[in-house]
Amino acid sequence: MVPIDLSGKVAIVTGAARGIGAATAELLAQAGAAVTLGDVSTDALSATAAALTAQGFHVKAMTHDVTDETAWERLVTSTVREFGGLDVLVNNAGIEQTDFLSDVDAVGMRRLLDVNLGGTLLGHKYAIRAMRPGGAAGRGGTIVNLSSVAGMVGTAGLGVYSASKGGVRILSKVAAVECARLGYGIRVNSVHPGLIETAMADKLLTDYVGMGVFADESAAKTEFTTSHPIGRLGQPADVAKIILFLASDLAGFMTGSEVVVDGGLSAA
Repeated sequence: MVPIDLSGKVAIVTGAARGIGAATAELLAQAGAAVTLGDVSTDALSATAAALTAQGFHVKAMTHDVTDETAWERLVTSTVREFGGLDVLVNNAGIEQTDFLSDVDAVGMRRLLDVNLGGTLLGHKYAIRAMRPGGAAGRGGTIVNLSSVAGMVGTAGLGVYSASKGGVRILSKVAAVECARLGYGIRVNSVHPGLIETAMADKLLTDYVGMGVFADESAAKTEFTTSHPIGRLGQPADVAKIILFLASDLAGFMTGSEVVVDGGLSAA
């Protein structure tokens, strides 16, 4: 059992089928929370939820597109009804686009912004409505938004992705101040990972090779690894542990903060 106790808490994690989302859902459930896992990847989502259920955790899976406002309303309503509340929202769902600015695909750009930034905005709308006094849950809570070090520093080839994650960073601060000033009892913080070994990271390395930035994927991985002073790439659990902390009462005086989990990448 992890040292943080979330017994009696209810959480939603988006993009929970794999990677950081799956690791976060598992850690929150291990800490005692009831967790709704949302994702558009139905098969992978079902497999992740089944694995957690087999461990005795209290979880459920819901196919969920973060760009669909009706889906957000259904996700939150179903979670509150089945688990008796909502205390934690982890806005983790996201996609990536790797292009030099002169080659940006406009259709892909709009889709990425709709998922990464628009989906996070909608998550705030429905979580805040449920968590605030008088809401369906009505006992406050915490929202953790997945941004990125790419939302803090410039990275060639990641203009659209970086813009979306920079937007998430500032949105988190706006939401934190707004919820605090209105007396909602809702804390909002952002998490900024470096390169984490996930399918998205693999795609990034492949894309950079295709763009001619690196000769091959081995060279790309070596370069990215050495750019993290700690000497390795991150693992999903490295990020999930920080999210668990922010979701807990140990972070009770933290709101509007940006927590960097990047092995020193942005410090170098």
